Amino acid sequence: MLFVVRCVDKKDHLAVRQENRPTHVEYLKSQGDALFAAGPLLDDAEQMCGSVVILDVADRAAAEAFAAGDPYAKAGLFESVTIDRWNKVLP
Repeated sequence: MLFVVRCVDKKDHLAVRQENRPTHVEYLKSQGDALFAAGPLLDDAEQMCGSVVILDVADRAAAEAFAAGDPYAKAGLFESVTIDRWNKVLP
């Protein structure tokens, strides 16, 4: 099942994002085939302000476990995290 994990950063937390980026990227890489796509959200000034990760996992519990284990989440970067099922229709 595909899930979209959408995370919005807390205001003025760019330094937290930058400090934790290497471990976050390694965490993403460690997901293997479960990682469908990932990348930062950008504001109008092209500054990173959140994350979107699309996962191919067995169920919502697996998507929630991924989100909880993200080094960004553990560092307190996110103001909000939403997880939604996603249906890929077009490439």
